[in-house]
Amino acid sequence: MLEAVPNVSEGRDADAIAAIGAAFATSARLLDVHSDVDHHRSVYTLAGDGEELSGTLLAGVATACSLIDLRRHEGVHPRVGAADVVPVVALRPDDAARASALALSLGARIGEELGLPVFLYGDVGGGRRPAFFRRGGVEELDRRLAAGELEQDFGPGRLDPRSGAVLVGARRPLVAYNLDLRASDVDVARAIAATVRESSGGLPGVQAIGLELARSGRVQVSTNLLDVERTPLHVLVEAVEREAAARGTRVSSGELVGLVPASVLAAAEEAGVAIPGVDESHVLERRLGL
Repeated sequence: MLEAVPNVSEGRDADAIAAIGAAFATSARLLDVHSDVDHHRSVYTLAGDGEELSGTLLAGVATACSLIDLRRHEGVHPRVGAADVVPVVALRPDDAARASALALSLGARIGEELGLPVFLYGDVGGGRRPAFFRRGGVEELDRRLAAGELEQDFGPGRLDPRSGAVLVGARRPLVAYNLDLRASDVDVARAIAATVRESSGGLPGVQAIGLELARSGRVQVSTNLLDVERTPLHVLVEAVEREAAARGTRVSSGELVGLVPASVLAAAEEAGVAIPGVDESHVLERRLGL
C-alpha cells in the first residue's frame, strides 16, 4: 500500500472541496481531508495500491482543475497550480521504488491526458522541493519556463492560465504542522520561523514560514517536518514554544495538516511533551486499521 497527499488550491467552497474529495476517493481510501480558508487550500490523504492510486489521482486532479480558477485565487499559501502538489509516499523504505514508479507514470498521464505542464520533485526530481518551483508564484514560474531557465518534465511548455502546473513527487512521510501564536505582529512569527528552519541554520529537516491569517485573525508559524527521525515533532514544538517565550508571547494552539505516523506520538509521549491538536485520532496507522 502507498499513500498520496494531493494539495489543491481550494479551501473555502465546501461543495468544490467535497467534489474533489469524491473524485480522489474513486478507487482509493480517502483517509483525511484538511481545509483552511486563509491558506485557501485543501489537503487530501489517500491510500491504495499502485493501480488504484494512479487512476484516482488523475481523476482528482482533473476535477480540481475543472473547479478551480487560479486567476481568481488568493490565499497565503504559496502555490503554482489548481492541483498544486501531488506527492506519492512510500510508507515503508522498501516501497520507495514503487512510489517513484507511480509518480513518474502519473506525471506522464497528467501531461498527456490533461494537457498540463508537470514538474517532478523529491525522489523523482533530483531532490528538488516544491519551494524551488513556487518561488515568485505562477507568473515567475511561467517566466522561467518561457526563458528556458526551467523545462517541464511532462506536458506543454507553458502554464495554463486557469490551472497552472502540477508538481508531482515521490517522498518519505513528512509532518505538516502549524502553530498559532498569541501575537498580533506577523514579524514575530517570521522571526521564529527563520530561527527554527534548516535553511537559516535551525533544526534539520524543518521548513517554516511565518504567516498572517487575516480571515481568522491569527498569526502562525507554518512548518513542514521532512524527517521525523532527525528532528522529532515534539522537538520542533518545544523550539517554537521557546522562541515564542523569548519574544514575549506563546503558542496558543497547534494544527496538524493530514495525519502522522504512530512513531511521532510515541516519541512525544516518551519525552513527556504534549503536541497541541494531535491525538490518537490523527494517527495514520489507526485510520488504516493497522
